[in-house]
Amino acid sequence: MDVMLYALALTTIKAEFGLSSAQAGIIASSTLLASALGGMVFGVVADRIGRVRALSLSILLYSACTALCATAGSLEALVFWRLLVGIGMGGEWAAGSVLIAETWDPKQRGRAIGVMQSGWALGYILAAVLAGIIIPRWGWRPLFVVGAAPALVVLWIRRSVPEPKAWLQSAGERLGFWATVLQLARPPHLSRVLIACLLTSSLMCAFWGLFTWIPGFLSSPIEKGGAGLEFVNSTGWIVTIQIGAFLGYFSFGFLAERFGRRFTFATFTIAAAVFTPIYGLSARSETVLFLIGPLVGFFGHGFFSVFGAMLAELFPARIRATAQGLCYNFGRGVSAASPAVVGALSDKLGIGTALAFLGILFLTGAGIFFLLPNTQGAELK
Repeated sequence: MDVMLYALALTTIKAEFGLSSAQAGIIASSTLLASALGGMVFGVVADRIGRVRALSLSILLYSACTALCATAGSLEALVFWRLLVGIGMGGEWAAGSVLIAETWDPKQRGRAIGVMQSGWALGYILAAVLAGIIIPRWGWRPLFVVGAAPALVVLWIRRSVPEPKAWLQSAGERLGFWATVLQLARPPHLSRVLIACLLTSSLMCAFWGLFTWIPGFLSSPIEKGGAGLEFVNSTGWIVTIQIGAFLGYFSFGFLAERFGRRFTFATFTIAAAVFTPIYGLSARSETVLFLIGPLVGFFGHGFFSVFGAMLAELFPARIRATAQGLCYNFGRGVSAASPAVVGALSDKLGIGTALAFLGILFLTGAGIFFLLPNTQGAELK
């Protein structure tokens, strides 16, 4: 919810600060770049002080800084707070995904990660509903104040969520920062790190370029390549996309257990590569947008449910959070360029055409995935 408030307020923020699409995209990119740093830092922190403590700190950071975005009186101030939001965002996934992977039974790990990832879609829907209610009446600033709410979850986490046994049992094997780096720089970990970073980079460039700009695409004028919908109306369209995303996240783990992780992943990413250009080039047809939108959400989000389980299975407990934070958030760092590039292309070609090019990156990710070993169902140690 907190992360997507900016994308949903993008059109309003652009108008207030007089930003071009490229400048607005740079702000989104800065958040993603910071999230890469946050994921790497909190991965190390989670290996040192525990998954639960690191998770709690990351949530407090991005919740507080999301609310402080409302105080931004200049573009520079907004960028500063969004940078801190990004650090917390990256840290939350690095700590939280490892916590889930190490806690659940190996046979059900995939579906557990899928349920976790489905929370993203629910948060996006909540953000869209809040934006549709708050922005037309009070503007974008009160919307960001609501972003402090997730901090309340930390009270429950600290009281009720235990550290996983795998982390507790690795106490005698934990390494310092540089020793962990050396472990990741040696076989067999090095090749896995490099391939995983390439995979996350490709797919996150596609994802963030697409879903950062979909709200702007729906509300932009038709003559600029957008769908020309009113803001309140576009909120409803976003909700339908995220309903598809929720179903994609939630079902991926079950489908992977039934048909195999590799087949399911390839199906999702190839379908995303097909439906993304259709969606971007269908701005003038509300019927096509309505029918294709949920499919873009389903296939364009669902495959992310593989990462929490797969990356955890590739590395031992003593370096797991560090490695997972590095691989996942390296992709986020590279993808920081994507919203800015799409924004720049949309100024020249129209936003719908710019989005259509992203299908190539989904297809690339489908191929890279097969370079990693198939570790589905492995015991975590």
